[in-house]
Amino acid sequence: MELEAFVAVAEELHFGRAAARLHRGQPTVSDAVRRLEHTLGGRLFHRTSRRVSLTELGEALLPDARAALAQLRRFQQRGRALAAGDRAGTALVVGHAEYTGHRLLLRCLPRLRERFPGVTIVPEPMPTTAQLTALRAETIGLGIGWATGGLTGVRARVLSTERFMALVPAAHPLAGHAELSASELSTTALLTWPHQINSGLCDRLLAAFRIGGADLRIIRTADSVHAIATHVAAGTGIGITVASALDHRPPGLRVIPLTGPSTTADQVVLTSAEPPDAAAALRDLLLDAAAESPPAPAQPV
Repeated sequence: MELEAFVAVAEELHFGRAAARLHRGQPTVSDAVRRLEHTLGGRLFHRTSRRVSLTELGEALLPDARAALAQLRRFQQRGRALAAGDRAGTALVVGHAEYTGHRLLLRCLPRLRERFPGVTIVPEPMPTTAQLTALRAETIGLGIGWATGGLTGVRARVLSTERFMALVPAAHPLAGHAELSASELSTTALLTWPHQINSGLCDRLLAAFRIGGADLRIIRTADSVHAIATHVAAGTGIGITVASALDHRPPGLRVIPLTGPSTTADQVVLTSAEPPDAAAALRDLLLDAAAESPPAPAQPV
């Protein structure tokens, strides 16, 4: 419970939302986090009456916590398979980061099941940094995430190159632009993903603003495009996402591509140096599917 509570609060940055997600009372979640902090001998969160944020210790331990939870789920899955009489108990855990396009994965999984009918496939939402840790620990077989550093012992193949997109209220002064540069968004109140969820994307976006000599001002983060779009529609600011995450056009908003250096990011498939057969097969299916149907250039609407 302690690890689940830590990860939920780290991703929600709100004890109430974390408790609702875990279907527990808020005092139970708070107590679990305090117990873990006592065990570790350090604080995982900065808490004020208005906000919750990760400490340096929390930032450092979050990928390990996610990997540990993934390993626990894999253990439970294998245990259930063995208890049900499946002596092989083979499972392929597939980590997938937020904002990655799931359409390729949905196309490829039925074909993988046909080729490996004895393998239980376990999709697991997981940030890219946690996927790297889990791949090295062999608790997942394959990951889909975003290009980032620290790939020692892990192999990455590019699935697609995605452009950053701005979600702009239709009545906003920038809504009439066909494209937007970092300098045009300088000092604008922006909403995007949390750094701990997608550090590679955040670093790439920061580079775009730094190269353009602009100030990046992120005032709010959200772990889904739908949440970002809701805040944009409410007038909180301008949202930033990637083209593959837009499975629909949010009503009342303009979707405008960013232009300039570092305004694209590579979506990658990640495996260990010597992946299991099912993981290698899924990697090849994903690469083939991506090559067959490259994403169409996003058009502003």
